[in-house]
Amino acid sequence: MFRKMADSEICKALRSVRERMTLAYQKRPPDRQKLETRLVAVSKTKPLSLVKEAYGCGQRHFGENYVQELVEKSHDNEMLEKCKEIKWHFIGHLQRNKVNKIISIPNLFMLETIDSEKLATTVNHSLDLQKPEQRLKVMVQVNTSGEKNKHGSPPAEAADLVRHVINNCPNLEFVGLMTIGMFDYDLRNGPNPDFQKLLQVKDDVCQRLKLDSDTVELSMGMSNDFEHAGIPSRRLSPFGDSVDSGSRSSGIHPHSQIEVGSTNVRVGSTIFGAREYKGVVMPSAGGEQTLTSLSTPEESTNCEKQLEQLNIKDKS
Repeated sequence: MFRKMADSEICKALRSVRERMTLAYQKRPPDRQKLETRLVAVSKTKPLSLVKEAYGCGQRHFGENYVQELVEKSHDNEMLEKCKEIKWHFIGHLQRNKVNKIISIPNLFMLETIDSEKLATTVNHSLDLQKPEQRLKVMVQVNTSGEKNKHGSPPAEAADLVRHVINNCPNLEFVGLMTIGMFDYDLRNGPNPDFQKLLQVKDDVCQRLKLDSDTVELSMGMSNDFEHAGIPSRRLSPFGDSVDSGSRSSGIHPHSQIEVGSTNVRVGSTIFGAREYKGVVMPSAGGEQTLTSLSTPEESTNCEKQLEQLNIKDKS
């Protein structure tokens, strides 16, 4: 077991996020307190040393976006030997020709991005061949904003996709719905409509399929918006300090403090620091530009959202 580094920056960041999550849980209405919120530390592009450090601080759930990166990290000998309780979440877009690699992951806990019946069927078949004794927890990804370059099922078709998973994929365990909030949404306009939409989709799915809403999870929220998906009261400024989300200086609409019920938040740069995306082509006003580094957690998170929402090619 790795030694706990209680005073490390990662341990401090994890402790801060967990405290905010606890506060949010306590302030939720009674009907939203059936499921506690799970923290998924998003470790994409970060070295294994930081994953191991976070594990040593007590973190167990980790999220990765890229298939090959997750394959390499999960098969690391030291990880297998000393991080036996780790639980990997795959949170990126998954192509069907890479499904077998994902299913081979040791300690794969959840696949959060089922976005089509074909993908669900492929994952189910791969499990049948590789791990017939295992049922994999999955979430259905919903494109709540309707953006063309964003992956996910249209909201109106989510119930049909969930029905397919439940009725036709016995190796999959449907546990909830996932969405990615609209890039750069201005919270002064009120709660993020993507999070509100996912709540509506959940209600529709549960009503049409006669599911217990208390058992259906919602995965929404990243480093710069997870407090508004389920964590109220405080947020990090671009410089890492904490500001009151209800104060005038923050410019946040007071309705943003109303927790909408996320049970699974994906937090990366707030825990691990800003990421570098070298050689990644991003859209800009004058065409495309190649990023070499990102200096603040806010810039990193905004880049992460664009990378998740757009079909962007990494030149490296």
